[in-house]
Amino acid sequence: MASMREIKRRKGSIQSTQQITKAMKLVSTVKLQRAKGRAESSKPYFDYMYDTVSSMLAKSGNISHPYLQAGDSPKKAIIVITSNRGLAGGYNSNITKLVRNSDIKKEDAVIYAIGRKGRDSLARYGYEIKADYSEVINDPMYKDAAEIGAAVLEAFSNNEVGEIYLAYTRFKNTVSHIPTMIKLLPVDSTMAKKDEDQEQSSEAKTIEELTLMNYEPEAEEALDMIIPKYMNSLIYGALVEALASENGARMQAMDSATNNAEDMISDLTLSYNRARQSSITQELTEIVAGASAIN
Repeated sequence: MASMREIKRRKGSIQSTQQITKAMKLVSTVKLQRAKGRAESSKPYFDYMYDTVSSMLAKSGNISHPYLQAGDSPKKAIIVITSNRGLAGGYNSNITKLVRNSDIKKEDAVIYAIGRKGRDSLARYGYEIKADYSEVINDPMYKDAAEIGAAVLEAFSNNEVGEIYLAYTRFKNTVSHIPTMIKLLPVDSTMAKKDEDQEQSSEAKTIEELTLMNYEPEAEEALDMIIPKYMNSLIYGALVEALASENGARMQAMDSATNNAEDMISDLTLSYNRARQSSITQELTEIVAGASAIN
């Protein structure tokens, strides 16, 4: 059995750690409320943006446009959103596992990293880090998403990459965060058409629903403006949801750490009392034995 001094020292160390985890939990809770409100208020816009573009493409017929066709390059750009700090449970590792376990081969992947944890982890596994936007995740803004979108669009237009993906953590609620990877470019108009048909399967299609989309002046010119905005919006929405997910994951991790520390302190208190009782019993036994020897 450990000595009372060792138990007391360990108990004091755990109590100090518990104070830190409790403070971090409170900080994460405050940040979560702000990030959660921001994510919930902006989510409808990005959902409607996705639905609108999908609906447009479903009703556009056969349009030949670079954003609707995969490039010749075998390289695939992946925008990976993680955090700059740890102590968030499996938040960062879940995203890196998602990228590593995807169908995209390591030698074909080009990483646009947002967050140092994901960047460092994927770099250790041998992934090519094309660009680093780690500071963006601290306080994401739409102009940051537009900058990232412009960089990957330029690579796509120059045929440096043939496809663009986005890996982030979707914020469902305070305790549920879902690692997600979606394809940004080329936009799959056939999949959009399929989704549109599924949504309307239970309803009679009207003439208006069957009417092809009319673009003015030209479909290509309109898509040149719409699809980059659509992609930037999805990137910004992913940044906002990822920030909320990070703080939610850190709050849960710190809450679990605080509760575990409480359990350890309770066990150490019991061990300390047992050691103290054993020490007292031994001292009494020695006193009685000494008195008996004198007599």
